[in-house]
Amino acid sequence: MAGASLFALLDDIATLLDDVSILTKVAAKKTAGVLGDDLALNAQQVTGVSANRELPVVWAVAKGSLLNKAILVPAALAISAWLPWAITPLMMLGGAFLCYEGVEKLAHKFLHSKDEDDAHKAELTRALADDRTDVVAWEKNKIKGAVRTDFILSAEIIVLSLGVVSSAPFGQQVATLIAVALGMTVFVYGLVAGIVKLDDIGAWMLDKGKAMAALGRGILHATPWLMRGLSIAGTAAMFLVGGGILVHSIPALHHFVVGLAPSHLEWLANALGSVVVGVGIGAVVLAVVTLVQKLRGGSAPAH
Repeated sequence: MAGASLFALLDDIATLLDDVSILTKVAAKKTAGVLGDDLALNAQQVTGVSANRELPVVWAVAKGSLLNKAILVPAALAISAWLPWAITPLMMLGGAFLCYEGVEKLAHKFLHSKDEDDAHKAELTRALADDRTDVVAWEKNKIKGAVRTDFILSAEIIVLSLGVVSSAPFGQQVATLIAVALGMTVFVYGLVAGIVKLDDIGAWMLDKGKAMAALGRGILHATPWLMRGLSIAGTAAMFLVGGGILVHSIPALHHFVVGLAPSHLEWLANALGSVVVGVGIGAVVLAVVTLVQKLRGGSAPAH
């Protein structure tokens, strides 16, 4: 009997882990839009940091990200246990926020002139070159800013993941959210660490022989394009994921979108409908935020 109980326990554990693995994969797909933006934003956050401090800064932000998720995961589980009705509205808010971020990125050049961006970069360069600048304090501020950004993105990830596992047993919810939180943190900040060191790797290769030098030059040339590509992919995924959440959360809208195309093209109708809805909702939210900012005497938020 003891042996049978042990095997039954192992089978239960294996089944639980399998379910958690499936739920985690689904949750990871749902959070793809946030993930793409997370990579680009956090890689940009360490721009301006000296080469020998890049990895320590990334590690400090990663630790802040883990603390963020240590707060957000229990909060999400508490909502699932005591306020399950709030999950769908929270998902819709998360989806609307994703769409707003996407539209804000597209509208950035209209809301903020190139002169403003150039002035900010020049000011940053001057500050770093000034011996009187407190580099330690400056670096801490960089880290705090990155951790604040991560908190918003982590909240989106946890809310979207919670929507996926809301109907699963509580134990699976706990395991899945923890797996998503840890997996996303390791993946995002591991990749960010690799991205910010690409230029150093490329420069190191330049004096290692013709073949290595050619590869190094290729890396140096490709790194800025990689950053742009991540930003573009992240923005596109914001509309697909954020708009998709809104479309699927409103049955009438979902039926309307699906009905626009024959059954074999339903996936295309879903994708295009999600993008259109995402852009529309994002534009409305951005207009409201911009109006509020102007009434308060500020400017539209920027990434």
